Parts: sequence; C-alpha cells; structure tokens
Amino acid sequence: MEVRRPAATLDAATEPAAAPRPTLDPDEFAGPRRILPAGWSRIVRAVAVLYASGHLVVLNLYPVDPWLFRAGHLCAGAVLVLLLFRPGRRAAVDRVPFYDLLLAGAAIGVFLYVWVELDGLLFRAGAMWTPGDVAMGVVGTLLVLEVTRRVAGPALPIIALLFVLYAFVGPWLPGVLHHRGYDLPRFFTYIFSDQGILGITTSVSSTYVILFVMLGAFMGTSRISDYFNDLALALFGWARGGPAKATVVSGVLFGSISGSAVANVVASGTFTIPMMRRVGYDRATAGAIEATSSIGGQITPPVLGAGAFLMAEMTGIPYATIAVAAILPCWLFYVACYAHVELHARRHGLVGLPRTELPPTGAVLRKLYLFAPLAVLVAALYAGYSPLRSATLAILATIVASWLAREAPMGPGRILEALERATMDVLQLVAVCGCAGIVVGVIALTGIGGRFSQLLLGLAAGHALLAMVFTMAIALVLGMGMPTTAAYAIAASVLAPGLARMGIEPLVAHFFIFYFAVVSGITPPVALASFAAATMARADPWKTSWIALKLGLAAFIVPFMFYTSPVLLGQGDLLAIGSATLTATLGVILLACATDGWLLGALSPISRLVLAAAAGFLLVPEHATDLVGLALAATVVAVQRWPRLGRSAAS
Repeated sequence: MEVRRPAATLDAATEPAAAPRPTLDPDEFAGPRRILPAGWSRIVRAVAVLYASGHLVVLNLYPVDPWLFRAGHLCAGAVLVLLLFRPGRRAAVDRVPFYDLLLAGAAIGVFLYVWVELDGLLFRAGAMWTPGDVAMGVVGTLLVLEVTRRVAGPALPIIALLFVLYAFVGPWLPGVLHHRGYDLPRFFTYIFSDQGILGITTSVSSTYVILFVMLGAFMGTSRISDYFNDLALALFGWARGGPAKATVVSGVLFGSISGSAVANVVASGTFTIPMMRRVGYDRATAGAIEATSSIGGQITPPVLGAGAFLMAEMTGIPYATIAVAAILPCWLFYVACYAHVELHARRHGLVGLPRTELPPTGAVLRKLYLFAPLAVLVAALYAGYSPLRSATLAILATIVASWLAREAPMGPGRILEALERATMDVLQLVAVCGCAGIVVGVIALTGIGGRFSQLLLGLAAGHALLAMVFTMAIALVLGMGMPTTAAYAIAASVLAPGLARMGIEPLVAHFFIFYFAVVSGITPPVALASFAAATMARADPWKTSWIALKLGLAAFIVPFMFYTSPVLLGQGDLLAIGSATLTATLGVILLACATDGWLLGALSPISRLVLAAAAGFLLVPEHATDLVGLALAATVVAVQRWPRLGRSAAS
C-alpha cells in the first residue's frame, strides 16, 4: 500500500498565487552552479559515478597507498568542482571556459605527479624536495583554495591564506606569534603532504565521510529517507501542533544520515513548513522550528555529520565511544525542541492535521523494516566492524530494503543515480577538508597551537570556565563563516590543546567545541540554517534566527555541563547516567517553559526567572542541586495551580 505524502502546498490558500517558491542550494555557502549542455552533463555524470564507485572499491576491496588515494580523492573532486561551479555570478552559465579546463588539467597533473613520484615523495616530503615537488605543492594548494572558494565561499580560504601568510612573516611578529619562518619550497612541500592538505582532514573525507554521504544518497534515492518523515507525520501529525512535532522527530531520523543543516532544511522544509503554516504557526516560528530541528541532525548519533569521524581521528578516541557519548546531549536537544513546540501550540491554541490528510499509521508501521539500514549500521558498529565496513553493509541493506518496499527499488539505474548523487553531495566537504588541512598543517609546522594555548591560559588566568567561554565565542564565530566540519577542525586544532592543559578531558573539550560549531547555524548575525529556513517560509530572517536561538538554547547550556560532570557524555555508572538523564530532561523542559513564558498557563516574569533558575540547578548532575531545582519548580507549579498561594506570598 502506498503511503500518502502531504502536499508541499498545504498553505496555498494563505500564499500569494504569484509568489514563486524560493529555491536554495543545499550546500552551505555554495557558489553559482553551471547549467551544462548535454555532452558535458554526460561526462560529469560518468565521472561522478566513477568517483563514488572508485571509493567503494578501494575502501572495501583494493586498498592503495594513502597518499595516492587522498590525492586522487582531492584532485578528482577538484576537477568536478571546476566543471560544475562558476568562478563568479558573471561567468558563463552554459559552458566551461578555457581557464577552468586549464585548472582541471592542472588538478589531473598534480595527481599524475603524485602517482609517478610516489616513492620519492614519501621519502622527501617536507624535508628534501625537487623543483617538481615545489611546483606540485604550489599548484595543489592554490587549487584547493580556489575550489573551496567556489563551493564554500571566501571565509575559509581567507582564513587559510592568513595562516599561509603567518608561516612567512613569523620572524617579524612579536610575543607568542613569533617563529623562525619558512621559505617557499619548505612550506609548500610540507603543506601538500600528509602533514597538511593530504593529512587527517582529507583522510576523514576520503574514507568515513564519503561512505556515509553515500549511505544518505542511497537512502534518498530509494525514498527510504522519505519514510522517516512519513513515520513522524503518522505518529505526531494529528496531535496539538502536530506538523511542528513531526518536524522535530523527522529531524532526529533524517538528520542521523545527513551532515548538512541546510540540506536538512531543503529536504524536509519543502513540505513541513507549509504544514506548520496551515495549522497556525506564523512564518518565522515555522522556519525557526525547521532550522533548529535541522541543525540537530549534526549532533545525532551514529553519524553526527562528519564530526564523529574527524573527532575520532584527532583524539584517538574510538568512534563507538564518541557515538555513545553523543546520545544524551542529542536527547536533551530534541526534548527541548519538542517542549518549545508543545508550549507554543498550547499558548496559541493550535491543533493538528486531520488524520485523513496524514500517511495511514498502519501502512507506515508495516514498513518499519525500512529502518533496516540504520539498524544494520548500528549493529555492525557495535559488533566491532569498522565504520567503513559498517557503512558499506548499511548501503547494501538499503538496496535490499528498497526491493522490499517496491516504491523505488534500487535497480542498476537507481544505483548509478545514487552514486552520482553521493558525489555531488560530498564535493563541498572534499574541498572544505582539504582547505582545513592547510590550517592544520600550518599549526603543526609553526607550533602556533601550543603558543595559542598559552595565550588562552593567560587570558583565562587559569580559570577553566572562562577559557571555555572564550572557546565558545571562537567556535561560534568560525562556524558562522564556514561549514561545521571546517570550523570544528580549525577550532579543535587551536583551542583543544589549551583546554587539555587545564585538565579538561579530550572528549569533553572536543565535544564542547563541536557543539558550538554546530549551533552557529542558528546563531545571529550569520545563522545560515535559520536564513535558509526563513527563505523557504518567506519570513523575516532576523526574527527567524532569534526564535531558533530560543528553541536551541539548551544546546548552548548543556556543553558547559560536560565540564562539571562527564556523566552527561555517558561516562559513569548506569545509575548516575539514568539519574542525570531524568533531571537534565526536566531541566531543559523547565528552561523551555521559562523562555516561552508558559507552564500550566501564562507565567509572570518572576515565575519565569524562578523556573530558569530551577532549570539551571537541574542541569547540574548533583543531588543537592537537583533537590533545589525540584523545590523551585514545585513552588512555581503550586503558585500556578493555586493562585491564592502566590497572592498570599506577595502580600
């Protein structure tokens, strides 16, 4: 039985007939694309399919040297970017100009040089060099900067160029910024090696990231990802404010396989925002709910966007440990979102959609087998399989599940479509990770990371909490200007060592940085996820951003709780974790009540302050603070339940 999907124009009666639905590029910060003629399109599609399938073969069947594999991953990705993305909005839309063909040829040339000179490069890299090595390093670095500018905007390349400049002007800088300096051959042969561009960040994008993006592409092409939205609507669409609740739940389900907040907004917002509008949510609130739910996908295990894999590589902490640690913070984030949705619906008397307009619950529940890919993924990970093998098994499970569903079975044509889609979806991350490698390489070469840690320690005067506030601000600013993966990689490289020197556990420090890189997507003044959702909702971007900030407020508080007790990251005995989960859950619900001004009814300003304090006490996983928080919350409930108590206390 085919599941009925709600139309994307449910609020058509309230929309101006002539107003076009806004279109968005799901890639954060992406530049203008080309509309290629048929011949070029066929070439690009063929290269894209070969690119994705080549990764599958190498990672599962025929391993090659890491240097060569990463160079091929990066250079082939650069070729596709140069063919697909224009250098600027004034460039030709329907043809590939000669200079982009020259740049693409240069990218191929860099790969061929690595292939031919591989043994020599492995011996010489960063210590001895030939003129060819230097030319390769210069050309490769410039290509990475250019393709990153095209697919991710200018912010990250500018930051990378500042770090490049720093490598040369260090001898003339004062204090902690001083270093002995490096000449051009030494610098570029070091940066375009496994210590920089071809190092840890490209290692992650060429292995874990591309396979999990491929899993998402297979689930999207087979329409299994649509099932997550159908399930959320069937279970929650009929309830008070149902479409908004379904948006929150689908953010958990769909976000677990998609690492891009804007991609989540585009994928689900097309029909969730109109449904929220229909039941009474104003434009800004509908957009904010979608944006906040979408950024949560990047903190949802088992994938956490690309963050879990990069964190595992940078810290040496097993991937499974990181995925488990993310469960409770993710739970608190989405409980807070759901609470805000419920309170808004209560306050404004909103209802759900008629059951006749929702996917039939029985038909949806009969297709629970479509969770098989995620179930296989989790089972394989915790059975001890590598993330690479686990993702491959999940892809195979997706193909089998699509045959059972029969709505979009994965035959040869759809498999090729999914491979092409995976390549297109991963191009931005390929460029971003390569460019982040420039920054990571400069930090390692010059030692600025350690000196910056000293500066951070000095500014914080030895106070860990103050250092974490500085870290939060830097991670938020970086996240506003670049995709999450790059913001996390740079902030962690510079800031995590300083936090570690203060005695903060690596898992806590890295999760702290990662969370603020993620929530930058809804943090004004540059809140990309909020702006994208506002565009789709035709709402005021600033108003949407501030509402999203309120909805995601728990994500700004919970990371500080990591420091007070690692139990919120699943570190400790089960009783302590269970107790912390219960009290912290109540804490984020009370925080939502305080910010929305509603509990059993409208809250007075004093009651809101008391509830906010109660939430703060409950979020600290200590028995004494829990008792204080419960007492304060009970007081507010009593005052609302029996108003005379409040009047008596006031008199």
